[in-house]
Amino acid sequence: MNLDWITPADRLRSLPPYVFARLDELKARAREQGLDLIDLGMGNPDGATPQPIVDAAIAALQNPANHGYPPFEGTADFRRAITDWYYRRYNVALDPDGEALPLLGSKEGLAHLAIAYINPGDLVLVPSPSYPAHFRGPLIAGGKIYPLILKPENDWLIDLKAIPDAIAQQAKILYFNYPSNPTAAVAPREFFEEIVAFAHRHEIMLVHDQAYAELAFDGYQPTSLLEIPGAKDIGVEFHTMSKTYNMAGWRVGFVVGNRHIIQGLRTLKTNLDYGIFAALQTAAQTALNLPDVYLHDVQDRYRTRRDFLIAGLAKLGWDVPKTKATMYLWVACPPGIGSTDFALSVLQQTGVVVTPGNAFGAGGEGYVRISLIADCDRLQEALDRFDKAGIRYS
Repeated sequence: MNLDWITPADRLRSLPPYVFARLDELKARAREQGLDLIDLGMGNPDGATPQPIVDAAIAALQNPANHGYPPFEGTADFRRAITDWYYRRYNVALDPDGEALPLLGSKEGLAHLAIAYINPGDLVLVPSPSYPAHFRGPLIAGGKIYPLILKPENDWLIDLKAIPDAIAQQAKILYFNYPSNPTAAVAPREFFEEIVAFAHRHEIMLVHDQAYAELAFDGYQPTSLLEIPGAKDIGVEFHTMSKTYNMAGWRVGFVVGNRHIIQGLRTLKTNLDYGIFAALQTAAQTALNLPDVYLHDVQDRYRTRRDFLIAGLAKLGWDVPKTKATMYLWVACPPGIGSTDFALSVLQQTGVVVTPGNAFGAGGEGYVRISLIADCDRLQEALDRFDKAGIRYS
């Protein structure tokens, strides 16, 4: 039967291939060939969710009151836990009845925010490289992306002065993310002050993705956008339970900030989903109230792996700066090879999976992202395979 007439909408056909789906195909093929894969490709935290969170979920599952539809805006207890946590972490006061909204993971919220606010043809400022949801959500909504190319000589920070006034005047939304996925760059408070002033001057909505703020090392404390005076007037900040609390598969995140922006997202979501299962909200609420020792354990784990892998790569010729946050290293490809070819070569020669930088936009070309999601013995095995295969920076 000829089904050529069944075609997806233009909004899907216009999307570039999603590299992580392609990587999954290549990984499956490699496993079929018997390769022992060391998967450092996705930002999928290893290790178990802390036991108190699991225990809270089990108890909540057994409560029939949690078996029906949850409130569209999330449970009052979880929203209060979010705003209390923000006050403890950042000294930012938020109203749980309007300035906090639970999400089915932050990726869902980032993409749906674009659908809620971007009309076809609207101009959206997005760093390149950046987390794919920052540009894919606007593309699905029909927006036009103006890429803000990030450069190593500027410490991978957005150069606001390089944005033409004519572009800034047209722009509706600016997505950004510090600490950054994929570059692991961090931004000083002064940058946040500048971007808030820029957004006010040009009447641009700010969307800050703060997924990695708790994975910070060596005494560094990332800035929340909402700490900056005037930020809540024009912006929102997304967070996730996935990285901080090893809850990637639980699909729980939240957005905080301007109540009018959040209300628009809530209105869209009432037409698309019924929110997070209430038992999971109870578990997430428990996570936000855990003592800091749990967070310190996660930070120590990634800091140890960071130091180990940077030292090992140095022996192979790489000079990777010591990161202050996130669970990634942003590693230059050897001269003369592009990021996709390098990532595929590494996979085929060694069974080690890394993510090509161009998956995060054209500005990521020439780099690969390596996730710190394996213990040091497996990282050493990856380094040994690199050495044996002659893979080095030279």
